[in-house]
Amino acid sequence: MTAPISERLDDVESARESGRRKMDWAAQHMPICASLREEFETDRPFAGERIGMAMHVEAKTAVLAELLAQGGAEVAITGCNPLSTHDDVSAALDAVDGVTSYAERGVDDEAYYAAIEAVLEHEPTITVDDGMDLVAAVHEDYPELIDTIVGGAEETTTGVHRLRAMDADGELDYPVFAVNDTPMKRLFDNVHGTGESSLASIAMTTNLSWAGKTVVVAGYGHCGKGVAKKASGQNADVVVTEVEPRRALEAHMEGYDVMPMAEAAEAGDVFITTTGNRDVIVEDHFENMQDGVLLANAGHFDVEIDLDALASIAADTYEARDGVRAYEMADGRRLNVLAEGRLVNLATPIALGHPVEVMDQSFGIQAVCVRELVENGDAYDAGVHDVPDRLDKEVAEVKLAAEGVDFDGLTDEQAEYMDSWQHGT
Repeated sequence: MTAPISERLDDVESARESGRRKMDWAAQHMPICASLREEFETDRPFAGERIGMAMHVEAKTAVLAELLAQGGAEVAITGCNPLSTHDDVSAALDAVDGVTSYAERGVDDEAYYAAIEAVLEHEPTITVDDGMDLVAAVHEDYPELIDTIVGGAEETTTGVHRLRAMDADGELDYPVFAVNDTPMKRLFDNVHGTGESSLASIAMTTNLSWAGKTVVVAGYGHCGKGVAKKASGQNADVVVTEVEPRRALEAHMEGYDVMPMAEAAEAGDVFITTTGNRDVIVEDHFENMQDGVLLANAGHFDVEIDLDALASIAADTYEARDGVRAYEMADGRRLNVLAEGRLVNLATPIALGHPVEVMDQSFGIQAVCVRELVENGDAYDAGVHDVPDRLDKEVAEVKLAAEGVDFDGLTDEQAEYMDSWQHGT
């Protein structure tokens, strides 16, 4: 059985000290989680619950895991991407009372799934997922746990897509909140979080400027919008590729060039995929790219750029710099892949993920969803559920109060007017 991270590091005390510093820094800038911590430490709403988590184990996630433990839960956590774990944070988290961390950076597929199994050996009553690997493992390998699982919460777009497909097939056997789809998550985490962190990670990894470059953004959902907006704000020329006509039109109306990837391949300096789908950039596209392009994926899984095809046509491959692998073509062109085609804002050697303030909002939603499952789990049938709007508003109000921002409310007359069909011209 996979051992916790603390049993696998050579200098665990030094790692814990480093990880704790990162966690403490993040916690200073997470007022929503701080407010919930006061509530949870007093009320202990999760006493007796076992929470299994598969997330990107870095400082902000660690604050969430610690928050749940402070609310009385036994927490077991592992990574949801082989390259996104910060080992020092994982070690520090493993030292928190009530938390066991199995996450380790750079593991192979076998070790990755063994760690998920180790989490499930704790027999969780609630799952918190980023990408749905934990939910899938429960249903495929540990179905005996389903009867005692109250419910779950899913963090990201890809995971929600998988869950909805599973639900449509009648195969999802417990309730899961689509955290990704609630406004306090998707309008901030997906747009500002993905946009800022992806571009920052690429810039720091390559030491290259955005100004004057042509940046091809594949997909114009919330994540793609964020990447396009932030790249444009740093004086890049932005090209959008899309398969959905309304999103393509939206990108066009917002001033971006829109074209098929076959055309964009010839024009781009940097390619960033945000679709959540496979085979977005393939061999035909590689053949037409110019020397020195950067290829990065800001979607969840490493399937958007066809690296097998790229390797098959390359005359040589080598590490161009930390986190960048060059694929040199027979004609001398070099195509540079960042973070092995994995999530670029979390998987490069220096990646830090989304800004702290953004993740405070997302993880605040996760925390109140877990509280909702404990308090009202019987009200939710098996399947995918939207986060109740009252929970989303609760987190928004905590954030506004922390920022010192006041806002108006409806009068009784206004509320009555908005709820009535009888008032006309």
